Amino acid sequence: MSPSQLDCRHWTSVDYTEAAGGVSPEQPLLSPPHQQPELSQVWWTGIKFSIRPQQPHNDLPPGSAQDGPFKAATERVTRDLSSRAPRGLSLRAPQDPQGQLNVGARLRPRQRRRRLLIKKMPAAAALRANSSAGTWVRPAPGALDGRWASLRETQRERKRVMREACAKYRASSSRRAVTPRHVSRIFVEDRHRVLYCEVPKAGCSNWKRVLMVLAGLASATADIQHNTVHYGGALKRLDTFDRHGILHRLSTYTKMLFVREPFERLVSAFRDKFEHPNSYYHPVFGKAILARYRANASREALRTGSGVRFPEFVQYLLDVHRPVGMDIHWDHVSRLCSPCLIDYDFVGKFESMEDDANFFLSLIHAPRNLTFPRFKDRHSEEARTTARITHQYFAQLSSLQRQRAYDFYYMDYLMFNYSKPFADLY
Repeated sequence: MSPSQLDCRHWTSVDYTEAAGGVSPEQPLLSPPHQQPELSQVWWTGIKFSIRPQQPHNDLPPGSAQDGPFKAATERVTRDLSSRAPRGLSLRAPQDPQGQLNVGARLRPRQRRRRLLIKKMPAAAALRANSSAGTWVRPAPGALDGRWASLRETQRERKRVMREACAKYRASSSRRAVTPRHVSRIFVEDRHRVLYCEVPKAGCSNWKRVLMVLAGLASATADIQHNTVHYGGALKRLDTFDRHGILHRLSTYTKMLFVREPFERLVSAFRDKFEHPNSYYHPVFGKAILARYRANASREALRTGSGVRFPEFVQYLLDVHRPVGMDIHWDHVSRLCSPCLIDYDFVGKFESMEDDANFFLSLIHAPRNLTFPRFKDRHSEEARTTARITHQYFAQLSSLQRQRAYDFYYMDYLMFNYSKPFADLY
């Protein structure tokens, strides 16, 4: 498998109970590499960690990636941590933090080498050519007080809608302990005390670049190549810490995720993985999809797995007995980030990325010259997936297939307040 063919590399193959339609859980049919099989997850859970943005902290918290295996948290520990009062709340857009954190001295030799490697790697010329001007600086907070107030209100409303959806649809056993599986998609940036839940096809590559710059692993987002983002191992994931390290960060760090209109995200994933040469998705997913859903598939198609059509891909997605497992690029945000179990402090949207990202960076006291990258990470010559392009793809489906696809992503539409994409949906 060629690493360059994967985006947001980690994936799961375990199917789950769907929120709408009452479909029973399925069994995993394909085990992912370097990952233990996951247990089926119910959707709605009740433990909340209500944390607010923090100032940068000079001390790394306890619980390193080598601290040991994670043990299930007891209700007592969870309750104690979730009830702590947040420190240093500041919702105004801040000035630059004073001074730099001297975390390099604490790094182990292997970490120092990794940092040195990233700082010395060649600039990604293609990314620079497609990026915004390097001199653009995030607006000063005093100039946008009214806009900042509007963005704060938008955040309150998004979190209210998400909490109400969780309260309405959560499982009867509402109190559950956080496990490593629930936080396996969350990346950690200790210097600015940030937890980011990765949602593929919603700006995840560029958000990882931002985290690497915040961590001091690179000087600019445009210097970080795609493979370094996803395969360099520069960023730690929350499930690599021990129990105390996980719960400490959940209760004291600023937790954020960015989401995207579900149908647009699905079409974006299909275009990326199936309409371009890919040495992983074609043989693993393409061959199985063509063998099951294309009548009289040619021998060449079955050999390569190339040429999957969008209706065939949707057939696979909606099949409760699908021949291969799920993948994070089209899995539900509800499952990837467990927003009914982890109370996220910041919910951004792909559709308002620039405003949301700059507001978030101000809240965490990021350097003023750090802004969210504007370049398209892969297939830069191709237009981004828009609502218009999404409608063109879904026009290939029957009204019943569109309805079933909407039901499949119903919780994402509900939790993140996206409108129905077609008038005939109910």
